[in-house]
This record gives sequence, C-alpha cells and structure tokens, in this order.
Amino acid sequence: MRLLVVGGNGLLGSNVTSVALDRTDHVVTTYHSSESGFDCPSYQLDITASADVDSVISDVQPDAVVNCAAMTDVDGCEIDPERAHAVNAEGAGNVAYAAEQVGADLIHTSTDYVFNGSTNSAYSEEVDPSPCQEYGRSKLEGERFVREVHSDPSILRLSFVYGRSSPDGALSGFPAWVHGQAIEGVEIPLFTDQYVSPSYAWTTAETILDLLESDHSGTFNVASDSCVTPFEFGKTILQEAGFDDSRVRKGSMDDVERDAERPRHTCLDVTRIEELLGRPQPTLRENVAELF
Repeated sequence: MRLLVVGGNGLLGSNVTSVALDRTDHVVTTYHSSESGFDCPSYQLDITASADVDSVISDVQPDAVVNCAAMTDVDGCEIDPERAHAVNAEGAGNVAYAAEQVGADLIHTSTDYVFNGSTNSAYSEEVDPSPCQEYGRSKLEGERFVREVHSDPSILRLSFVYGRSSPDGALSGFPAWVHGQAIEGVEIPLFTDQYVSPSYAWTTAETILDLLESDHSGTFNVASDSCVTPFEFGKTILQEAGFDDSRVRKGSMDDVERDAERPRHTCLDVTRIEELLGRPQPTLRENVAELF
C-alpha cells in the first residue's frame, strides 16, 4: 500500500508515519513548516492551497491518504475564525477532493469538540454534533466537506490527543506539561469538572492502520476506554512516571479565562471501533503506562 500522511510532522501524523513505516512498503508525508525527520519522501504543503494539494496527491498517487493536518489551537481558532475555517474546513475538503480524484481511500481526523458537552453520557457516533466554539465548528464543517467530495471516507473523532512525537520520542501534549511541572516541583492545579476520553497518539495510529487494512469506512470514535477528568489524568501521569502525585491540586474550568469555551463533558463511546476491529480500546492507565 502506498500511503500519504498529510501533516506528518505533528504529534499524531508522526505516530501514524512511524507505525506505517513498520507495516507498509511505501510511505510519503507532507509537512507545513518543518520536516519530521523520517527516512521517507516528504513534501512541504499548505492544505489551504487547493492547487498544491492536487499537485502533491497527483504526483504521489497514493492508495490511501491519512489527513492529520489541522489548526488545533482552540483559542487561536476563536481569535481567527477565518484561518480556522480555511485550514479545518476548506483544507480538509481540498485533501478529500484530491484523494477522490486519484481513487485513494481517505481517513480524516476530527475531534470530540464537535459536541457541546451538555450531556453526562458518552457520545456515540449517532449523536448530532453541536459545537460551542470556532474550533469545533470549523472541524465539523470540515467533516461535512469531506463527506461531500469523497465517495467513501472514514472520519475519526479523537479527544485530548497526547503521546510522544516521532522519531525523536519527545513527550507532547498534556503529559509533557504535567511532567515538566513535576520536575520543577511546583503545585499542579487541574480541572475536576471537565471529562474526556484521551486519545494516545501511538494507539490511535495503530487503530488508523488497522482500519485501513480492514477495508471499512464510516465515522468512528477513537479514544481510550476511559472517561476521566484532567485531575485524574494528571495523577495517573505522575504515578506512572514515578512522581509523588500529592502536588496535584483540584481546580475548576471557571478559574481560567480563555477566548474559547470548552465543553465540559466529551467522553466518547468507542463501542463501534471495538466491534469492527474485534478488540477493546486500551484504558487510560494502560496507555499512560506504555507512554512511560
């Protein structure tokens, strides 16, 4: 399989690339500003430039495309909604359209922030999205564009993505911050009133490749089989990393002023992907143990 990873220099994209290099014979990546350092062909690409997207995908002629490129700065999207729309909606559509033109399978990565968090139940794929900030709105619009221009896409909704970047192995995302605070020996205030199902980048990458190999498509939640607060997540990180977790303090989302609203409960129901692949999604504890 000839695989193109769009956004291969980001956390998720670098993990997808690393897993793919172990599984398939030809991997190509794209990057926006800096190359990821993998020993494979790579193109610099801005997905908002439709002609450039068409040119790269036409040149690569992939059997499958995994789009990990996105504007993920939630507050940045709120401040600059035009840029968020250009990248997360129009850019997603550009990649999907070009993939369709060469007959490539497509996996597009989305987010739990397409939901507004007003329920205490885990969101299944059947629940109608209703985002409460520009990031979620732009990603939801991207989902719609992808479905309009690609005949049979897979859309994966992820949550609170974290892990180690490849190939350098550097901690990234929430654990990197918590780990850094622990090393400095300072108090770590974490929310007890937000609930998420964190997506471990390496496991997510393996799931993406498993899904491509299964030849199935559709919309899937891909996350850990856990529903936790950042407070619980942070304590798990410290415990698995060998630190004293007593420096974690309870905090509230209301304590922090931010440009964009965050949903309070976006835990994801992962039953569909578990049934399709015939295996359970790991728990948060299992993933964090692997991380360290």
